[in-house]
Formats: sequence, structure tokens, C-alpha cells
Amino acid sequence: MSDFKERIAAELTAARSRSIAYTDAEDDLLVRQHSPLMSPLVWDLAHVGNYEELWVLRQAGGIAPLRPEIDEMYDAFRHPRADRPSLPVLGPGEARHYIGGVRGRVLDVLDEIDLHGPDPLHRDGFVFGLVIQHEHQHDETMLATLQLSGQAGLVRDGDLPPAGPPGPAEVFVPPGSFVMGTGTRPWAYDNERPAHLVELPGYWIDRLPVGNRAYADFVEDGGYDDPRWWSGEGLHWLRHGRAFAPLFWRRDGGTWWRTRFGRTEPVPMDEPVQHVCWYEAEAYARWAGRRLPTEAEWERACGWDAEAERALLHPWGDDAPGPGRANLGHRAARPAPLGAFPAGASPCGAEQMIGDVWEWTDSWFLPYPGFRSFPYPEYSEVFFDSRHRVLRGGSWASDPAVVRTTFRNWDLPARRQIFSGFRCARTARPEED
Repeated sequence: MSDFKERIAAELTAARSRSIAYTDAEDDLLVRQHSPLMSPLVWDLAHVGNYEELWVLRQAGGIAPLRPEIDEMYDAFRHPRADRPSLPVLGPGEARHYIGGVRGRVLDVLDEIDLHGPDPLHRDGFVFGLVIQHEHQHDETMLATLQLSGQAGLVRDGDLPPAGPPGPAEVFVPPGSFVMGTGTRPWAYDNERPAHLVELPGYWIDRLPVGNRAYADFVEDGGYDDPRWWSGEGLHWLRHGRAFAPLFWRRDGGTWWRTRFGRTEPVPMDEPVQHVCWYEAEAYARWAGRRLPTEAEWERACGWDAEAERALLHPWGDDAPGPGRANLGHRAARPAPLGAFPAGASPCGAEQMIGDVWEWTDSWFLPYPGFRSFPYPEYSEVFFDSRHRVLRGGSWASDPAVVRTTFRNWDLPARRQIFSGFRCARTARPEED
């Protein structure tokens, strides 16, 4: 097996190890639905194997279906998450047996396939990148489900570097054009393509994500009670959801507490705020006299090297993430303190744009000019509806195989069970350009 194929095999193994670790629990926890927003964990477990069978074994390998009778049950577009507990899904033991059988055949296909042929599914291992990223995305979803379960002892934690020294609150991005998206990253999704030129005026963007201390100031200033800061849709969400702070926060005895994977602890004020929805991010930004960045502003601040006139794979360059650059891959079960990764700064000086928390932007999830659906419209195209907002950058739960400066995530603006936060921006005044 070539070195490239061995790297693909290692990535497949890493993704599967996460899936198995996050479902190493009692059967009752795996089959139960912990929130109507999420699937039972056992559904996610079998779904990643079914997806792998559909794309690697059948589409790329030409292998006859192993379990065609379960395809409909694990089709995410046929069954909303709230309905999945009623399905006759595979039990935990049967699901593990099924995905193990699929994986063995996938490795056989990998050994035989030509990764340099004309088939776009085969070329540069695209189909393997597709299933690797898909599984890692479901692994992050599993972590969100485990958080909602409220049960302790299921998710490992780890150590992180300390907060960094004080620095400027915001960094300036001068007016100019940049190349947004990609046409060269072999495992990039269709919604990241094609690369296209975007012209932007000058703007300022926060050097760091908004932290818990700053967000607590907003809450304590009556931010959730003052309609001035909320859009009409935000007020509707606020009044029906009865939110008063980020999800999993509560106040007791003058201290803010949070529940994190079944453990209650004081809210660390030096971490980026997480578990806030788009409406909350928008309201905070308005209260602070700022706004959310567009996704074009976010991507330019994250990965455009104006001096070299090229887009970078990561804020610091094209090298892989390392422990000194970003908090990714479930290194710890929480965001890192603010300023913990100065070596991961982008060319404009913005920090922690990769990892820690997904960052809400002001943009709707829409296609780029010249968009072409590949390999199937249900991945991106069906969500181009001006109902989903774009998130960027990945979180502490995102694997490095998924995260790059061009990667686009999206969700409904009311969602906050995800590991989401934000940073603010503002348009430069004429004298600042």
C-alpha cells in the first residue's frame, strides 16, 4: 500500500476510534433520545457505517449492497432527528458488527483502487475524504448529544495551555480583494467551490472570540431583557425559549455556573463563550456597538496572506495543526483560554480562528458563483434556502481533517446545543482605511 493510502487508512482508523469511544456506554444511554434536536447515539453509529457502504463500497468499489434493507432507515433526509427513536434501528451490538464488516471491505477497496484515475470519486482519494470527514462530523454531533445527556464520566477531558498576555481587542483588515473558497483542495466540499474573487472594504475584527466574562457583562446588564438588542426573530425565539444566558449556564450565589458533560463548575471567565445561538450572538454584537462579520470577512481575516497574495490552508500557513497552534480534535472537552495560541495567529493578527468554538457569521448559507453540486445535492444544495446561517472555524470537538480556512458549516439560527460562539466586527471609518 502506498504512503498516501496508508495515511488514508490511518485517518479512517482515527475517525472510527472516536465513534467507538463515544458509544462505549450502557445500551440504555445509546438507544435513548436525549433531545428532540439529536438522534439516539446508536442511530449515528450505524449511520456512519451505512454512509461508508453507500459511497465507498457501492459507488466507488462497485460492490453489491450488504444491507440494502436498512438504507431507508439511515437516510437522514427521510427521517428528521425527532422521529428517529421510533425507527427499528440496529441495536448497539448489531450496529458495531455492521460497521466493522463495512470497514473491513472499505480497506480492501482502498488497497485496490486507483487514486489517480479520471473518476472524480476516486481522484486524490476524494471518496475516502468524504467518509472520513462525515464520520468526524457525526463524532462531534455525538459529543453534543453526550453533553445533552447530562451524564458524567462519559467524555474524557485534558490539559490546555494558559491564557495569553493582553493584546489589542481588534485587528484591522485593509480594503482589497482576496480569493474566497478553493479550487485546489482535493477533499474540499462542493459548497467551498469554486474559488472566486471578492472585494471588501476595510474592517476591524476581534482579535479573539468573545469570552465568557464579556458575555456575562451583557447578561448582567439586562441584555436578555432589553428588546433594543434583539431582532424581531430573535425576540420571538427569546420569548418562546425563555433563555436568560448561554445554554447550560445558571446563576447561584453571585456566581455563574455551567454544566459540562455532567459536571457542574464555575464558568471560566477567560474562555470563549460557547453554546450560544445566532440570535444571542447578534444581540450581544448590537449591545457592544458592533456586528457579526460576514463569512467573506471571516475567511479573509482567517486565511488570506495579502503579502503573498494567496489563501492559506490554516491561519498560520499550510502546515498541519499542532498543539501550539489550535485546540482541535477533542484535546480537551472545552475551549482553550483566550489568547492561548499566539503561534496560530492569522496574517492580520486574529487568533483562535480555528478550533475552540464554531463562530457564527452574519451570512446566509448560499452557493458561491459557479457552484456545482458534487457528489450529491443533499450535502449542500438543499440547504441553500436563506434559513441557515454560516458558522466558521471548527470547535475543540472538530477534527483537523475537517477544519480549514474555507470550510463552511451551517445551522438554523436558533441552534445552540452545538459548540458555537462568535467574534464581532465593525466597518472601518473613512479615516481608518
